[in-house]
Amino acid sequence: MSKVKVFIDGSEGTTGLKIFDRLSTRDDIELIKIDSELRKDPNERAKCINASDLTFLCLPDVASRESVSLVTNDKTVIIDTSTAHRTDDNWAYGFPELSSEFESKIKSSKRIAVPGCHASGVIALTYPLIKAGVINKDYPLVAYSLTGYSGGGKKMIAEYESADRSKYLDSPRAYGLTQAHKHLPEIKKVCGLSAEPVFCPIVADYYSGMETTVSLTKSLIGNLSKEKIYEIYKEHYEGQAFVKVASLDGIDEGFDKFIPSNAFSGRDDMLIIVNGNDERVTVSALFDNLGKGASGAAIECMNIACGFEKTKGLVIGTKE
Repeated sequence: MSKVKVFIDGSEGTTGLKIFDRLSTRDDIELIKIDSELRKDPNERAKCINASDLTFLCLPDVASRESVSLVTNDKTVIIDTSTAHRTDDNWAYGFPELSSEFESKIKSSKRIAVPGCHASGVIALTYPLIKAGVINKDYPLVAYSLTGYSGGGKKMIAEYESADRSKYLDSPRAYGLTQAHKHLPEIKKVCGLSAEPVFCPIVADYYSGMETTVSLTKSLIGNLSKEKIYEIYKEHYEGQAFVKVASLDGIDEGFDKFIPSNAFSGRDDMLIIVNGNDERVTVSALFDNLGKGASGAAIECMNIACGFEKTKGLVIGTKE
């Protein structure tokens, strides 16, 4: 079997480096490398993109759109990790666990948009409830999401790891305060909401891992019990390798009293946890902002698009 030729446009950023490291040891991938001095040269990038079977875009939005415009053939699959194409109907949305339709589109599309990290958690929690009719498109969704500082890229990593950093970095910091976070449009579109949710992202002093939580109240979801909500998630994600549902209240996993947001650091899967009582329920998603929230999701999409085993090269379960 011939190797799949892969180019990473933006291989020096956090996500690009992670993808490069993961693919560099695979025997079914041939990485196309670009001279570091020419990595921003559109002509050289165009050569690499069009010589590839699949190109990852690990770039800012404007640069990602430019890279797509450089494609001159109908064979190269583009997997974009930026925000640029996540709400574009002509692109597959790279979250195959949501439904068989999402996975089929990834298999057949030449253009795939990888979900945002925070969005992955909110959508994983919200989409099944909407599909099951538990909440409707007018539901006043409120979510918060705690992330490690690696989600901010090289600049934020350097800031947190500096010897003379600000004392304010010692504590969690809420941001996205204007309610205009870049992940909101994809949450609204993919979940079919009529309005963007109230969303509070929080960055804290640890490297990687993410915990996203959505709150549900009886006044909004009616008489559905916590157990019924749990069963909806169990049914929706049954048989999925990358998204699992914990025992009710996370008891078997030890998450019934505390949910550590770095518990899935270094992994590429996600765990859904249903906590609370029949009056007030919280549903949480545990995953890695660099794994299922970024490079892991991108490689999962590549595996699907190229016909590889879906989990190949990815970490499922306890990190070795």
